[in-house]
Amino acid sequence: MNEQATHVEDILQKKGVKPTAVRMNVLNFLLDQEKAVSLKDIESVLSRMDRSSIFRTLKSFEEHKLIHSIDDGTGMTKYAVCAEGCNCELEDLHYHFYCVSCEKTFCLMDHPISTIELPKNFKMIHVNMVIKGLCDKCNK
Repeated sequence: MNEQATHVEDILQKKGVKPTAVRMNVLNFLLDQEKAVSLKDIESVLSRMDRSSIFRTLKSFEEHKLIHSIDDGTGMTKYAVCAEGCNCELEDLHYHFYCVSCEKTFCLMDHPISTIELPKNFKMIHVNMVIKGLCDKCNK
């Protein structure tokens, strides 16, 4: 097994996910991305894999806090690998940036979402903070 495959397998095992061929291929693809990707993006590259297998893999990865999903307002859920040590808790939340020109979505890991004081008896379940504009490549 090569070094990349060993790395992918280690990540899966640390998160309690059985390293199957589909899971390893999907995670390997996600790790190579510099942006968040949709199910359609993954399917186009891993075309030999069944759509439902990829979708189930993504849901399993989310459940095990290996990836997080992003609603960037495009109507298509995007997925990105969580940073090392992330447990998808409130303190791990960060902003996302959607480029209106190239239509790519980026995680802004260095910009955590600050805690919002909610009114009494309100409970936060999910936060989605998306900034829209032009990425560095499109803003030239």
